[in-house]
Amino acid sequence: MKRIESQQNALVKHWKKLLSVRKERDKTGEFIIEGYHLVEEAIKRKENVLTIMISDSANVPENWDVDNVDIVEINDVIKKELAETEHTQGIFAHCKQQTVEETEQSKWNRLLLIDAVQDPGNIGTMIRTADAAGIDAVILGKGTADAYNSKTLRSAQGSHFHIPVVKGDLHAWVDQLKNRQVPVYGTAFENSTPFNEVEKSDSFALIVGNEGSGINPELLEKTDQNIIVPLLGQAESLNVAVATGILLYGLAL
Repeated sequence: MKRIESQQNALVKHWKKLLSVRKERDKTGEFIIEGYHLVEEAIKRKENVLTIMISDSANVPENWDVDNVDIVEINDVIKKELAETEHTQGIFAHCKQQTVEETEQSKWNRLLLIDAVQDPGNIGTMIRTADAAGIDAVILGKGTADAYNSKTLRSAQGSHFHIPVVKGDLHAWVDQLKNRQVPVYGTAFENSTPFNEVEKSDSFALIVGNEGSGINPELLEKTDQNIIVPLLGQAESLNVAVATGILLYGLAL
């Protein structure tokens, strides 16, 4: 088993750059995850894992299928360089971002489209919720936080390895979905219908928007119907991830 002890090692420098620089993640199509749960979820989709990095304070569980997966030992100094959590478990993985063929994308009938939501914790929560609600894919539009930001990855709790998460032009996606007769729902306070009054369909796309300004008005003009979660108390609004969860289950069940 290979061991790395120098912070100047080229691989260590690459891992650190993947953690801190979105452009590097975009360019290479790679990212870093931390912790036993995320690494185990990645291993279940073995084609995603390039390397497992294990520190002196951690170990690879015997029940993990790591045949043909590179495992590298790292010392505590490098562990601290890679750790994004306060109490790290000392295990990490260097992974490839998922890619999806266009032929597969054309089969998606239940989608979540995210327009310029900027908080990575919200993005991760929405990816996890879409996974739980049986959604086919999540499409991240322009201005949306990076799907592979470490906070996004932690919030999603491994759902990146269960459901396709892709970047795309939401205008083009909406046009394509409408051509396929997939109902497209926007979210807005004005001219909207309570979600529980919407006619159910086996296929649908839900667009949710920026925490402050909502969905781009040009996108809202393209929707078939705009829906809302009724506010029964005195709160002015719901967190976008909470509202997304309610709406997805309302449409999916």
